Amino acid sequence: MSDPEKARRLRSVPDGTGPPDADELLSRVARGDETAFAALYDTVAGRVHGLVRRVLRDPAQAEEVTQEVLVEVWRTAARFDAARGSASAWILTMAHRRSVDRVRAEQARTNRAAQVAAAENHVPYDEVVEHVTARLEREQVRRCLGRLTPVQREAVTLAYYGGHTYREVADQLGTPLPTVKTRMRDGLIRMRDCLGIDLEGRA
Repeated sequence: MSDPEKARRLRSVPDGTGPPDADELLSRVARGDETAFAALYDTVAGRVHGLVRRVLRDPAQAEEVTQEVLVEVWRTAARFDAARGSASAWILTMAHRRSVDRVRAEQARTNRAAQVAAAENHVPYDEVVEHVTARLEREQVRRCLGRLTPVQREAVTLAYYGGHTYREVADQLGTPLPTVKTRMRDGLIRMRDCLGIDLEGRA
């Protein structure tokens, strides 16, 4: 897709003149509309990160889970049923579920570590496998982030790890807003593809 065409598509999405309709955007994302995904991210990413951060409290884990949630939204948008609630509620429910799952997983690992210490470092094989698998999943997100171009990684890092909106990222980088949106969209799609390939490889 040429740069003029990207700019034209980005201009077709509200960029601050009024709140975009998340339900409509998610419906378009379900049909593979990458520009709608960029606008949807701009609409919900801040709330997703805020909710995840409140549940997890750990900044690094909150960043990872936020990344995972937004990738999951792109991959599973077709599952959204408007008859059961709003798009925002669906996304935030997904974020809360993943956050709680992470808390439970961390607590389970803490409990297992205590049991291991009490049992004189005797660790059953299945616990070793589970611990290694969880660590590999976190490293997988970092590895996929490292595969982005420098400008994509810079924009994604500011948005997810810094908690900034598209407009704030554009201001910090001194870059036009449509360019930042294109970098974010392309970066998240590359993350999605990287994670999807790795997950299929382990299946």
